[in-house]
Amino acid sequence: MVVQGEDLGRWVAAQRDEDGWGRLVPAQRLLLESPGIEPAGKGEAGRPVLRGQDAKWAANLAAARQFHAREAHLRVPRKYIEQPVAETVPSGGQDGVGEVVEVKLGTWLDNVRKRADKLTEQRRADLDALGMRW
Repeated sequence: MVVQGEDLGRWVAAQRDEDGWGRLVPAQRLLLESPGIEPAGKGEAGRPVLRGQDAKWAANLAAARQFHAREAHLRVPRKYIEQPVAETVPSGGQDGVGEVVEVKLGTWLDNVRKRADKLTEQRRADLDALGMRW
């Protein structure tokens, strides 16, 4: 189930993971345990890992760079989808194994323009280097 753009199954799996569970404070663990969510057992492997905001930004920026390298501009129609961009986000928790992500590049660029005042200087500079029109 996806809620507000986040896959809840992946999120729960990331919380149950040994590293994820270890980072939770006791109150967070209690909240997860109340509906029956418990830490993953020793033998459980291959759990999907939730992509964080930085990883999502990196995937979208990679798609923008790929588009710019091919087209020499970032005038992307709102409904344009950049076809598979290989990224280095671990899939199933295995190091060095990436997943392929289809990026709704036009929508992302439009949303970035609308929220330009909230971008970090580095993120803005990365897009400026590609000739982003604000």
